Amino acid sequence: MTASPPDSAPNPGPGRESRRPGLARWLPLILFAGFLGLVVYGLARPDNREVASTFIGKPIPAFALPPASDERPGLDNAHFTGGKPRLLNIFASWCVPCAVEAPQLAQLTAAGAEIDGVAIRDRKDNLARFLAANGNPFARIGKDDLSKVQIGIGSSGVPETFVVDARGVIRYQHIGAIMPDDVPMILRKLKEAGQ
Repeated sequence: MTASPPDSAPNPGPGRESRRPGLARWLPLILFAGFLGLVVYGLARPDNREVASTFIGKPIPAFALPPASDERPGLDNAHFTGGKPRLLNIFASWCVPCAVEAPQLAQLTAAGAEIDGVAIRDRKDNLARFLAANGNPFARIGKDDLSKVQIGIGSSGVPETFVVDARGVIRYQHIGAIMPDDVPMILRKLKEAGQ
């Protein structure tokens, strides 16, 4: 006796239905492909580190800060008018990137830049230790315990550095630590602010 081929697919058995691959099976692969696409897009775009600050082109706001250090006078906005363009550095002794940028601030000072500092939520003894360990490139250091000046000039963190022209107008804002490659650019921004 010869067996004839079955007319239909075998029955999967009682209580079991045949399963088809659906969207749930492909979802992880689709998500991974989307993530990979975003990474490639981010790597392919040119890096733009310029910040479009709304404070650039505006006068530095009025402020008067007491000295943050026994070694330097305090700081007020009138100090930025007259003379030549200056750097305003927002920093703190508790800020690790502030210590990283200290050699570059010393380089800027050696190149003729005048730098004033605003110490954010700092104590004199901590600040004294920080300056002793990392150098003191500042002509003046104001104490900003409530971050009023920091917020008033559009700084969102530490460190940040502003180029302020001789009329007291903000010309450039550098967010984050000044790295060795940034020094020539900062000096160029200072020169442009003096023209």
